Amino acid sequence: MLTRRNFLTGAIAAGVLLRGELGEANAPQPSTAVHFEVPPHACDCHTHYYGDPKEFPLSPQRADTPEGTRPEEMTALHRALHIERVVIVTPTAYGADNSATLYGMKARGSAARGIAVVNDKTPDSDFDSLSRAGVRGARILAGASGPSDPSAARAMYQAAVDRFKRHNWIVEMSTNLALISNIKDLIRSATVPTVIDHFGGAKAALGVQQPGFADLVDLVRSGSAYVKISAAYRSSTMGPDYPDILPLAKALIEANPDRILWGSDWPHPDSGPLPGRKPTDIMPMFPIDDGRLLNQLPLWAPDPAIRKKILVDNPARLFGF
Repeated sequence: MLTRRNFLTGAIAAGVLLRGELGEANAPQPSTAVHFEVPPHACDCHTHYYGDPKEFPLSPQRADTPEGTRPEEMTALHRALHIERVVIVTPTAYGADNSATLYGMKARGSAARGIAVVNDKTPDSDFDSLSRAGVRGARILAGASGPSDPSAARAMYQAAVDRFKRHNWIVEMSTNLALISNIKDLIRSATVPTVIDHFGGAKAALGVQQPGFADLVDLVRSGSAYVKISAAYRSSTMGPDYPDILPLAKALIEANPDRILWGSDWPHPDSGPLPGRKPTDIMPMFPIDDGRLLNQLPLWAPDPAIRKKILVDNPARLFGF
């Protein structure tokens, strides 16, 4: 397992870069080789790009200050994982400024798509320019920055659907099961695709019987929502293999494999509240071994045909690769 600011000291497997090829790097890189055949055109559907803060200023209203990354680090990650395509999601630390995401996407060219953050001040012309750059939707109800009041969440979701349908955009959410249950009727009737991040905020320790998880499974089964089986370390404390996430992953995949996406959540910023931590304090990355994390997928989906749906077919259809 890597420590927070260590990088690779040698080639772990074919495609893993040597330390000297990237110089001093901050973001975690895989220390475990992928032990199954990753299908061609596989996609990591959830990453973030944090640029140099001098070039890409963070929002003054941010709740956290992550370390910066470089495009070469993301490229090295995916080369090690044998993953060709990527979806870069604008993190909350930038507010509605998508410049860093667009920079990261441009570095990957046609193999990248983006999920932006917009607000009611974002003009339609920005939607058009973002779409031309490869952005395919925007994230709402994002974590601590999203509304906790159910009525506010319903209004925000419906407003997003009404606006996004004019641009053929995806609505993406990073939220919790209680809020998902509250707006499940709106998700079922939405005229644009809905993507729910990180197991819907489910807690692995509470199992498949936890309140709200059945609603999430029903949305997947009906085809009303996509779910990212991503960031297992945010749902489980049983790293590095997260065995307690297995029942949640299998329940979602078995409900409808055509609505499942995989994502790493790289570079894994440690943005949780800690005593004495201020929003302006630089927050180190979690030392997640993404090779070991990806190696859990064959346990969650033993059938290679199902894994191809999750890694290739579903992202290609949804994000327009």
